Amino acid sequence: MYINRHHRLDDDAALRALVDANALGTWVRAGPHGIEADHIPFLLDRERGPHGTLVGHVARANPVWRGLDAQAPSLVIFQGPQAYITPNWYPGKAQHGKVVPTWDYAVVHVHGVARAIEDRDWLLGILRCLSAAHEAAQPRPWTLDDAPPGYIDKLLRAIVGIEIAVTRFEGKLKASQDEDAQDRTGTVQGLRALACPNALAMAELVELGAQGLKPQAR
Repeated sequence: MYINRHHRLDDDAALRALVDANALGTWVRAGPHGIEADHIPFLLDRERGPHGTLVGHVARANPVWRGLDAQAPSLVIFQGPQAYITPNWYPGKAQHGKVVPTWDYAVVHVHGVARAIEDRDWLLGILRCLSAAHEAAQPRPWTLDDAPPGYIDKLLRAIVGIEIAVTRFEGKLKASQDEDAQDRTGTVQGLRALACPNALAMAELVELGAQGLKPQAR
């Protein structure tokens, strides 16, 4: 991924926070028919391996797990907030006109090697962890124990676990850091006026950058 000096995101905590907050990863790897991709919710286990381990699962009917090569690299892309930026928000448009549209975004690329896991206890454990993570905001979090045991057993037979030992992270935060201060302020105001969650999240990242603070990816 191309990253210029203005947009490099090296802060480990921010990288992992973006993965946590945007769990649906695009898993890309070389397959028997060329480049293949699947979209899978992953959980980043920080305690396993020097850089952590991504864990998730796929349908047993998905052939991806049968062809995994222990030496073949995998790439998982986690997309954070993103928004189109119009030059109409820039005071610079009226002053000199030397402005153009752009697109701001936050993204993390996670590199590693994947393997498939069929062990029932492992699968049950990761399902509990995934449910706990994503149900945490619910007033009464759902758990596997809320479903009939026979039903869960049936579902366990229909999935295969995926584990990706992380070798490195690449982060990019394009949040108008290389624009004039007044145009960054105009961008924050314009994004907030849109009043949608994605635009508001991007406005926060642009504002943090405009104030000279270290942006924390959401």
